[in-house]
Amino acid sequence: MTRLAEVAAFLPEKEVPIEVVCGPGGPSEADVRLLRRYYGLNSVRWAPELDLAGLLVSAGERLTTLPEKRDRIRYVIAARTLQVVAPDPGTVLRRVLRELDLEHAQAFALTQHACASGLLAVELAGRLLASDGDPEALALVLTGEKAFTTSAQFIPGTAVMGEGAAAVLVGGDAGPGDAVLSYATRTRGEFREGLTISPEQAARFGKIYTETVAEVMQAAVDAAGISMADVDLILPHNVNRISWVRLSRHLGYPVDRVYLDNVPVTGHCFCADAFINHCSAEAAGRLKARDIYLMVAVGLGATFSAMVLEKADPKV
Repeated sequence: MTRLAEVAAFLPEKEVPIEVVCGPGGPSEADVRLLRRYYGLNSVRWAPELDLAGLLVSAGERLTTLPEKRDRIRYVIAARTLQVVAPDPGTVLRRVLRELDLEHAQAFALTQHACASGLLAVELAGRLLASDGDPEALALVLTGEKAFTTSAQFIPGTAVMGEGAAAVLVGGDAGPGDAVLSYATRTRGEFREGLTISPEQAARFGKIYTETVAEVMQAAVDAAGISMADVDLILPHNVNRISWVRLSRHLGYPVDRVYLDNVPVTGHCFCADAFINHCSAEAAGRLKARDIYLMVAVGLGATFSAMVLEKADPKV
């Protein structure tokens, strides 16, 4: 069984109001009113003083157990939304490994599921560890990116991007941590063009979005052998509030059990949302021992993913 041995998040201190996110190429005044009033978006966090490697290192350094577990980390997986994340993307992960003293680990990046790649990375890490033969081995999943181009900063009519990051230590049966009970994913390849799809395809995507997210959530819940009523908390991707209100109504699930507190202040942090929400919900007392929770992510292209987990009981 795959376990989340520890989850850490890094949120930059700098708050950027959504109307200045993209400068002249950003949202219009009408867009800003819509994003604030209906979508629940207000600001995002940016780290202008950090490049991507610095952002990921900042998340990794917040893992309190990293010093004692560093030598057990066998794999490092950088889960990315974008294929090109820096002018020279090949140097990013090498620098992260050096600064976190993890150059002994096998490291690679994956992008195939866009913003759902974080959940894919956890699933893949669990499979690698299961085949490794060492019950003490660990993997480190790193998520988060820089909003360094206009197209990476603002998704019209949907979301504003932030620069939060997260680090997740993944282990197997041998160690403590939140247990991964199931994982489900669906890819709708007809929307593979992402932001460049036609207006007709965009309208169609809007029509199938709620139903498809609900379908993959239900698939994950079914695979875990539970019902949606058993889910204590949903940790969503932070695209906007209104989509989760609609989805909650569609599922008949209480919207107050969807952790939306970060949407107004962090925006959508690429692959990192669910893990940032994990840290925030736990700190706020919303995620307690033995709770069943559901992580959900959607990536442009279009991949829909969900993962059911059980919060560890530190007394056991």
